[in-house]
Amino acid sequence: MFNPSRTADHKQFYIATANLLNFANPNRIYYENAPAYDKKTYDKKVRGITELLSKAHADIIAVQEVWDSQALEEVAVALGFKPEHVVIPLASNDPSSSYTQGDGAQHTPAVGIISRFEQLEMSLLEDVADKAVIDIPDMGPYRRFNRPPLILRVNAFGQPITIITAHLKSKRAFFLRDKEGNLLEDMDDPNIRVRAKLRSLCMRAAEAASIRMSIIQRLKHTREPLILLGDMNDVTGSVTTQLMTETGEVNYDKSMRDVALFDAARVQARYGWMKDVAYTHIYQGMPEVIDQLFVSEEFLSDSKFALGQVERVDYFNDHLKWDYADRVTDHGIIRAKIKLHD
Repeated sequence: MFNPSRTADHKQFYIATANLLNFANPNRIYYENAPAYDKKTYDKKVRGITELLSKAHADIIAVQEVWDSQALEEVAVALGFKPEHVVIPLASNDPSSSYTQGDGAQHTPAVGIISRFEQLEMSLLEDVADKAVIDIPDMGPYRRFNRPPLILRVNAFGQPITIITAHLKSKRAFFLRDKEGNLLEDMDDPNIRVRAKLRSLCMRAAEAASIRMSIIQRLKHTREPLILLGDMNDVTGSVTTQLMTETGEVNYDKSMRDVALFDAARVQARYGWMKDVAYTHIYQGMPEVIDQLFVSEEFLSDSKFALGQVERVDYFNDHLKWDYADRVTDHGIIRAKIKLHD
């Protein structure tokens, strides 16, 4: 549960990311081919998500796959937050919302952030940056994010920090369909399947490149820290994930530290103590880390510009061993403890 006794004297906070697996209000259709949650199923999901997140004791929680702000607010309140601590504009149930008119997310779920810290700035990355636009095979230019990343700048004990959460395109094959949703391709043709997976890769790459350009703009020649976290749908060392972070470029050009991002699990002060149980998803029977948490140079303990450090990183994934019917989400939770300097 949220601990209101934690004060600025400690100058430390927990930040976590969690994919909530189609978290929607009861009795509402979110996908045409998926049944709505009845009240009993919805209450079970709320309890399950609350129990999982309560163990993380996070002050900032980035979430993915949320359809309704009301559902997320219910969990947030159960965790000790206030409704206004929830920021998820593309799943808003407020009738005055210019994005949703109160109907929640449409066609695809949204990302959001719950934060107990003062909110200084909020924006969405809806359009893919011009220099990141690429042609998707058989589809044309990819110009808009399918699930726009959310940027929230907060005041943590007097220190402004930019938080970006994203949910990139999955590795699942993207087959062509008509306007009514009917398949236009033979899903059983192995060559078509490969081409459909290529489309997904191209989409994820364009999204990653666009996020990267936004990160560079915010970090270049500044000393304000940034944290990128969310469901990146690929492992830490993948081409698309590294496209967002450019961690490896630092090995060849030390000046890149100014704009590179670093895997929190690798720079933590207690690195290695959880490495044998580090996974957040099981894909085709194989455990992997696709939910990521990256920090800027200001949270590297060996940097002359350090404003704090990553004390430790934890993975909450025991529920992934349960029977599928008992899981409220198919992703683990990754959490970092960050301590700011006095």
